[in-house]
Amino acid sequence: MRTGILGGTFDPIHVAHLHTAECALHQLHLDRVVLIPAGDPWQKSGRWVTPGTHRLEMCRIAVAGVPGLEVDDREVLRSGPTYTFDTLATFPPDEELTLILGADSASRVETWHRWDEVARRVRVAVAPRPGVDVPDVDGAVTIDMGLLEVSGTEIRARLAAGRPCRYLVTGPVYDYLMSNGLYAGGGEDDMVMPPSDLEDPS
Repeated sequence: MRTGILGGTFDPIHVAHLHTAECALHQLHLDRVVLIPAGDPWQKSGRWVTPGTHRLEMCRIAVAGVPGLEVDDREVLRSGPTYTFDTLATFPPDEELTLILGADSASRVETWHRWDEVARRVRVAVAPRPGVDVPDVDGAVTIDMGLLEVSGTEIRARLAAGRPCRYLVTGPVYDYLMSNGLYAGGGEDDMVMPPSDLEDPS
């Protein structure tokens, strides 16, 4: 099994995430790309993050019926800070894993928990982002894709201000956002807490 892993906060999942997943699936000849919403993403500690149940459901409805794209709840269900190293350890050792990263995230991989071991377990694929240089990650491949200037930050801000964002997400995700009033309050969700002092996030 050749599996691509696209993790993220997905707050909310938007068209750039989905375009990245589809391009990686085809270019890298993967059997599937698994989207894994983060449970407690320690690198985003100190800002409000929508509860994982909402983020997970938005991912599910975004890829429903799309061949090769799946959603996995293992990080949302796991308690404590979310580390990629721990997630990778839950996959079978004989499964070929490709870790799909945005260029901004790839530029910070050396700060990740047990990054050296992560790098030995996976192939890395980097998705280019507008205005961000693609970093030189050893052995990484760059995904050939269109550059979409879309971010969760922008979508949240637009919804909080009552501005349009319908076509920055899929139709079902937009309907979910509207029916649940997500982001309309401008940040009344769960706050991500820093990792325990007993565990070094680096």
